[in-house]
Amino acid sequence: MSLPLQDVNDVIGNYTGKSRIILDYCQIMTDMMAEAKQPGFSEDSWAPLAALCDTKNFSRIGNFKEEMTWESYIGFLTPWAMSSEWECSFKRITESGNTVFLELEERTVMGGHSSTVNSMSVYEFNAAGKIEHIDIYLQMELPDPAMLKNYDGVL
Repeated sequence: MSLPLQDVNDVIGNYTGKSRIILDYCQIMTDMMAEAKQPGFSEDSWAPLAALCDTKNFSRIGNFKEEMTWESYIGFLTPWAMSSEWECSFKRITESGNTVFLELEERTVMGGHSSTVNSMSVYEFNAAGKIEHIDIYLQMELPDPAMLKNYDGVL
């Protein structure tokens, strides 16, 4: 059974607490993808996202089990955002203690290649209420090898 897809903007008002912070994170990512196409966009432009995270202790385990600190994550996101289109649809969010589980359908266009994936992101918060760790899980078709070139130097 498939979950109905919804726009994050249509559901965000239904949530509070850590779940709301994660939906804010999604909205910021959407906004940043548009801003990344404008002149002057840089790693410093991610400040709105950084405000939600403990950037000193941040870690992210990505699609291919690559581990990133805040600095390497932003170093990865910046060129990706500048050269890609990304959007998402909301499926479900669950909060338990300091952990939030978010399910999305994510759509990306990179270099003429488009992909649609089902994602599950697990966000862990620290005692101060900042995102400290993210684990990414994907269901997807095998990617075109050209898609993996953005991971050069990361994997």
